[in-house]
Amino acid sequence: RMLHYLLAKHGIPFIEPVQFPQLPLYLAERNAVIFFGMPPYTFWQQNPAIGRIPPHRTDTGCYLISEVFGTRSMIYIKDEDGLYTADPKKDKHAKFIPKVTLSELKQMDLDDVVVERAVLELMEHAQSRRSIQIINGLVKGNLTKALEGEEVGTIITAD
Repeated sequence: RMLHYLLAKHGIPFIEPVQFPQLPLYLAERNAVIFFGMPPYTFWQQNPAIGRIPPHRTDTGCYLISEVFGTRSMIYIKDEDGLYTADPKKDKHAKFIPKVTLSELKQMDLDDVVVERAVLELMEHAQSRRSIQIINGLVKGNLTKALEGEEVGTIITAD
């Protein structure tokens, strides 16, 4: 909800999961909305193969919405600068990866990626959202740069 508080003064509405069917109306009116990343599972959630934790969580939910509505971009705001060869909080030798394709990422066989792996699996077969951008939301100006099309953070593209 922090983004909602920051963007409310610009007329960007926050919608609850029960309002998801009205999302096209909000987008037509304001061109942007803020909502919880966890998708409304009653619309598209399959049961998990193992356990009870849904396979589609917040990263995947946002990606699915981006794919369905054919958004201009999909920007993940995290507390990391983007993708690294290892978790930079645990490994001081982790190297930053500014741009990578899905096939290159598979070849790297990283133990940890900054977004849910389900996002990467979905992107392989996506029709409209064939790339994602991951930025550090704690760095002032990063979101503005990303929205203006600058290559800040990491950009992951489908092949």
